[in-house]
Amino acid sequence: MHNTEEEEEKVILIGIDQGDDVYDAESSLDELYDLAKTAGAKCVGRMIQKREGVHRAHYFGKGKLEELKEYIKETGATGVICDDELTANQMRNMENILETKIMNRTLLILDIFAARAHSAEGKVQVELAQLKYSLSHLTGQGKSLSRLGGGIGTRGPGEKKLETDRRNISDRISELNKELKEIEKHRKVLREKRVKNKIPVIALAGYTNAGKSTLMNTITNAGVLEEDKLFATLDTTTRKVRLPSGAEYLFTDTVGFIQKLPHNLIKAFKSTLEEVKYADIILHVVDSSNFSRERHMKVVYETLNELGCEEKPIITVFNKIDKEEAVFPLPKDQRAIASQSISAKKRTGIAELLEKVENTVKSFKKRVEILIPYDKGGMVDFVHGNCEIVSSENTEKGFYFKIYVDNESYNRLQSFCLK
Repeated sequence: MHNTEEEEEKVILIGIDQGDDVYDAESSLDELYDLAKTAGAKCVGRMIQKREGVHRAHYFGKGKLEELKEYIKETGATGVICDDELTANQMRNMENILETKIMNRTLLILDIFAARAHSAEGKVQVELAQLKYSLSHLTGQGKSLSRLGGGIGTRGPGEKKLETDRRNISDRISELNKELKEIEKHRKVLREKRVKNKIPVIALAGYTNAGKSTLMNTITNAGVLEEDKLFATLDTTTRKVRLPSGAEYLFTDTVGFIQKLPHNLIKAFKSTLEEVKYADIILHVVDSSNFSRERHMKVVYETLNELGCEEKPIITVFNKIDKEEAVFPLPKDQRAIASQSISAKKRTGIAELLEKVENTVKSFKKRVEILIPYDKGGMVDFVHGNCEIVSSENTEKGFYFKIYVDNESYNRLQSFCLK
């Protein structure tokens, strides 16, 4: 009887320590460990070289590479995962010297995305990013591709597609770009409908595994997958929620961010990530129990800036305060207009968070009192469809409302406003 289970990959994690105060090599390899574990690999060792920069030809210096080669034999590793992006030449040179499979952080993230993408949109976006990556690394993958029977780097487009020539890959990229344009058109139509309906959109953003999906489920009962894993969910989920005040909001969950997020992935997921750009408010979810939380916050803001969200109102949500690892006091976020400590899992602080969301939305609007004469009753439908009603009553002179209005609605109702 043959064992048909896929053999577990045993990998060694490697990185460069350039003595940067901002970038910590050890904590970055800790994150790489989580990524490898998520992708189904077993980490049997790690190695960091202190040097001023990456070696242009083979990442590590030659002496360190020889040390790594011996380490591979000692541990029985079947592959090496590098914490940085590698050029095609670096991958080929390292493979020739080490005589094993070479991967990097980018390939690892792409592989996880391929495994986690379930919607047609997500699959198109991941395949496009993978093909663009493979196109730029074709010359460095000859031996590894002929040897691979499965494992990290072979999901998504698959081995056969990766062995095709550049022209076929370029043709497929063109097809996927066309599909993405249709997806972007569809998203644009949905956004225009939301604008027309004047329902505020609240987008959840944050570092991967900060608890966005748990928060989304707590607020909306959306049924989004919750796992203590990196990139547990990729597909965007949007749900309408009626808050205790009666106001309706749309909450949107987005893909998590991570340091060194592959540029091709950001470009491929642009239509999905732009849900953040067109939101009225961003809830920046932070894992308060993670010792790297401030560095994670920095990565999130860098990604948001890349998406053009510099001026977007942000409420920072410090999640997982129920965990023993949570460290207080929590950092001050100068970029945010407000912050709230919560435990999405235990529903602690959720009511206070939603109140801050409502108050922030209302701060964009005017609070006015209007009186609509009975002979202008048609305007009542406009009020109900476009304004947030605080209170209303029928008076001798007409329909009386206390409402919150945006500038456009205010211009339409200005003649009915009471001083």
